[in-house]
Amino acid sequence: MENAKETEGKLEWIVVFVLEFGRRYGLSMKQAFNYLSRYKGIDFISRHFDYVHTQSFPSMVQDISEYCQRHGGELS
Repeated sequence: MENAKETEGKLEWIVVFVLEFGRRYGLSMKQAFNYLSRYKGIDFISRHFDYVHTQSFPSMVQDISEYCQRHGGELS
């Protein structure tokens, strides 16, 4: 079980990731979050956070973009 500090750190990382994802694809934060939620990117990040947070943002934006495409997303 996560403590409050771990949860806060995870949320901060996800917020920055959503911002970076949105920048890459010209989306607002809300649009990026909705896209990532709809195509399972947020779920993937949450389930594999121990790995994803050790990678660079550009690398993870690319990887999660590809993951979302496999789940029906159309951004490329």
